Amino acid sequence: MQPEILIGAPMPPAVIAALEAVFTVHKLWEIADKDGFFADAGMRVRGMAASTLAGRIDGAKMDRLPALEIIASFGVGYDNVDAAAAAERGIIVTNTPGVLDDEVADLTIGLLLATLRQLPQADRFVREGKWPQGAFPLSATLRGRRIGILGLGAIGTAIAHRLEAFGVEIAYHTRSPKAGVRYTYHDTLVGLAAACDVLIAIVPGTASTHHVVDAEVLAALGPEGVFINVARGSVVDQPALIAALEAGTILAAGLDVYADEPNVPEALIALPNVVLLPHLGSASVHTRAAMGQLVVDNLKAWFADHKPLTPVAETRHLVR
Repeated sequence: MQPEILIGAPMPPAVIAALEAVFTVHKLWEIADKDGFFADAGMRVRGMAASTLAGRIDGAKMDRLPALEIIASFGVGYDNVDAAAAAERGIIVTNTPGVLDDEVADLTIGLLLATLRQLPQADRFVREGKWPQGAFPLSATLRGRRIGILGLGAIGTAIAHRLEAFGVEIAYHTRSPKAGVRYTYHDTLVGLAAACDVLIAIVPGTASTHHVVDAEVLAALGPEGVFINVARGSVVDQPALIAALEAGTILAAGLDVYADEPNVPEALIALPNVVLLPHLGSASVHTRAAMGQLVVDNLKAWFADHKPLTPVAETRHLVR
């Protein structure tokens, strides 16, 4: 008998088809009587394919699926799942690392250049017919910039490797220095911000990184400073960021993530010195397909021999 799994929110059709080929699949968004489902079929669900679209999966939601063994999360960040609560219940959590590193790194470089050179603003300038009235104002540049990276995991390292080609200075901050890394290490984030004029955030959204980029860090970045966030919206104190942009405490920001997605504050939208993206980090057909396949492969591996491919740190000890 095929294991029963629950998909919490719509996923790419190819992913759903691949899951339906080997599992009995329940699609939560298509179920009208959700309470009835959890009281009946939900008691037999052993696996879950999850994404941020399904909302946060906390202990209370896990308890509604008493037979649940694994939650395969779509994305490298898994703050949408309470991994600690899952571990307490003996539930494995997996994510999709590796397959999206290059895509996110590519987008980060694009967002950095778009922010510095004001590419979206220049595009609007042409479309609004303003060019015949005069040239677009000169922009800032990447030349001579000192880049600070908050977080030097796989994606942060991929970003740094791309930046090397631009001939810029690179420094970083993590909890401890990385062995074999030639970039300058700063043991505090304020120290990194003070030493750089671009700060790129690429760390997980956890309790320890909540609002780690605050008013003090932004002030240290300075009036020529540029903040790029491709991590999670929770990493930055969003009201402090808005205030810094309004006051000229920093020069500009490029944002792909926000505190309450998909809701972006009007104050951010109104600012001319911000480039705003709708969380596009890994959003290409190629990469989303690879991420979806890893969700499928984690579920298949678990039910084949209890050896998931990419268990997260909090639940790795549960792998048999």
